[in-house]
Amino acid sequence: MISDIPPPPTEKRSAPMIRVGVVEDDARHRHVLVDYLDRFSGENNLTLKVHTFEDGAELLEDFRPVYDLLLLDIRMQGADGLATARAVRAVDSDVVIIFITSAQQYAINGYEVSALGYLLKPFPYTSFAREMNRARTVLERRDRAAITVKNGADVQRVPVGDIVYLESVGHRVDMHLLDRVISQASTLKDLEPRLAPHGFFRSNSCYIVNLKHVVGVREQDSVMSTGEALRISRPRRKGFMQALTEHISGTRQ
Repeated sequence: MISDIPPPPTEKRSAPMIRVGVVEDDARHRHVLVDYLDRFSGENNLTLKVHTFEDGAELLEDFRPVYDLLLLDIRMQGADGLATARAVRAVDSDVVIIFITSAQQYAINGYEVSALGYLLKPFPYTSFAREMNRARTVLERRDRAAITVKNGADVQRVPVGDIVYLESVGHRVDMHLLDRVISQASTLKDLEPRLAPHGFFRSNSCYIVNLKHVVGVREQDSVMSTGEALRISRPRRKGFMQALTEHISGTRQ
């Protein structure tokens, strides 16, 4: 059973997790950022899952919208930070971007890619923590969109952004998250109206997909951020493509 009610007061909740991508071609600055992230994590009881990239090309090589935050150097060899951010925004309108720069004028075009802010090298930890707290506020506001999943006596609160898709399997529904699968006795028909307001679309009789995690459409399949290809039924294809276009443009209600 899934509902939109808040979790019961007795439910134990682990420290929030934030997925961070660090894109910096200078090894010294990259290490500083990782050290700062480790310190910020400890001071704020946060779990940070950090991945580092030596340049924008490495990030974009197999990019999927799985990050909550990108710390992105602007001046890099090859694809610079702004070009990288444009490519990221083409498939992920939600990730928070903070630019890292050695000259303030290079961050002036950050509005083009809806960057939250920037840090001017060399920056002290206090400046870094201030930007991280701003990012955390944005992410926590988003995380209020969550559903509770009840499976037997176990109740879990699941942020809707972590749900990649739901699959009907016999008399149960499997909820495929970024890092695990939760099964419950339910039907897609029951869940669809509860998830639709959060950017989900029923692509066929077996799947409800999170449009945030759709990274492409290949023939009759939607390609998900996890690399899976899920069939789009012919009668639903037109509606699916319209919903996906509205989601990407930010006009979907």
